[in-house]
Amino acid sequence: EMWERFSYYGMRAILVLYLVAESTPDTINPGLNWETGAALSLYGTYTMLVYVASIPGGWIADRLLGARKAVWVGGLIIAAGHFALAVPSQSAFFIGLLLVIIGTGFLKPNVSAMVGQLYPEGGARRDAGFTLFYMGINMGAFLGPLICSYLGENVNWHIGFGAAGIGMLLGVIQYWMTSHRLGDTGLLAAHSPASKESR
Repeated sequence: EMWERFSYYGMRAILVLYLVAESTPDTINPGLNWETGAALSLYGTYTMLVYVASIPGGWIADRLLGARKAVWVGGLIIAAGHFALAVPSQSAFFIGLLLVIIGTGFLKPNVSAMVGQLYPEGGARRDAGFTLFYMGINMGAFLGPLICSYLGENVNWHIGFGAAGIGMLLGVIQYWMTSHRLGDTGLLAAHSPASKESR
């Protein structure tokens, strides 16, 4: 979740700036040269869809994939979306936004659910687990805009978007390498026949 927040907030920090940046033959770091109103409208629509996508993402995890696989799939799709944004093409830009929306819909609701499932007994251990979880979220949300916006504004917009993708890819690798520590958490879909039999 730390790396997902790094990638999400890092990309958001430069999204509107990239949209409104000038695009002329003399521009060193060209953007898409949109009107400010249109750029803010796209930003708002994108942000809304990221959260709305959590509804079908949670439903699919609950009934088909299981939370752990949904987080894995979501992380890969988000990384692919950021790398698409790193391609200097308007069609790749919209494909990248769509992939980030879909991937976040899979990841966001399910990673939080898995933290809760790690501590079914509740109490101090669950509180400590969520404290660490939210510390990671805040760290990613703090570092992402600093790094991605610096690279995007001072080097190249697409390098800033690519840095967000690298962050998400690091998160996916970390998740894969440490998933054995999760035990059975998130393996089965909550409403699958197998999960009902195991209760």
